[in-house]
Amino acid sequence: MRVSKPTMTWRTIPLTKHRTWAYFLPYGLWLALFVIAPVALIIYQSFFDLGHQVTLNNYRTYFHSATYLKMTANSAWYAFLITLFTGLISYPTAYFIHQLKHRQFWLLLVILPTWINILLKAYAFIGIFSQAGLANQFLTFIGVGPQQILFTNASFIFVATYIQIPFMILPIYNALDDLNPAFINASRDLGASSWQTFRHVIFPLTLPGIKAGVQAVFIPSLSLFMLTRLIGGNKVITLGTAIEEHFLTTMNWGMGSTIGVVLIVAMIVVMLLTGDQKVKGGTPR
Repeated sequence: MRVSKPTMTWRTIPLTKHRTWAYFLPYGLWLALFVIAPVALIIYQSFFDLGHQVTLNNYRTYFHSATYLKMTANSAWYAFLITLFTGLISYPTAYFIHQLKHRQFWLLLVILPTWINILLKAYAFIGIFSQAGLANQFLTFIGVGPQQILFTNASFIFVATYIQIPFMILPIYNALDDLNPAFINASRDLGASSWQTFRHVIFPLTLPGIKAGVQAVFIPSLSLFMLTRLIGGNKVITLGTAIEEHFLTTMNWGMGSTIGVVLIVAMIVVMLLTGDQKVKGGTPR
């Protein structure tokens, strides 16, 4: 029995187009209102000075000021350290969770802290790191004595790393979950040790997950400002702190927007450097 294939008619084509536009419209509106419009406003505002005159002095001041260049270096350095420590903790954690029987339950425990507001986490660590907090109580118990933990660079990096860990674990876990077990079995059948299998098979094939984690951690870490005040005690000065100062204290929105544009460009560069490169044939590398 021969079955005839359905044919497209002039009535079904407009219906398909209408459905496509109906699906795209909410996303397009959200993208325009909350992504394109804010970025456009920041770029537009960066060309105005305090007198609301069009000028390039904001960019000239930024690139010729030792203070702003030092803030940029500090932001990149702290973001690098946060990303490095987050990666060193997250990869073994994701690998260990992937080996467990009830992996979804343990993954849920990793995700749970992200449901708590970052401000509440910061105040919780203020209590833990204070002179009468749990950390100093433990140091006193073991005979070390109370130390100045809060309002230090180390405490800022520690708290920022803790907050960013779930965003590094999830993409690495997904990369491990997508890994074909046949590659691991083939490596072991060929006589490779566990370390050789990890080094030459597992780690290279999960690099896309690591890159996605770097994007999810490094980019937000560039513009941290609340933790620098609450945990770092204004001893940690970053571009995020400068933006907050210009918008809320000095009211120099043009200079604050200029720093914002620099951060946007830096984020684009990071995404390009950590994105999947394509080789001949269009296959991601």
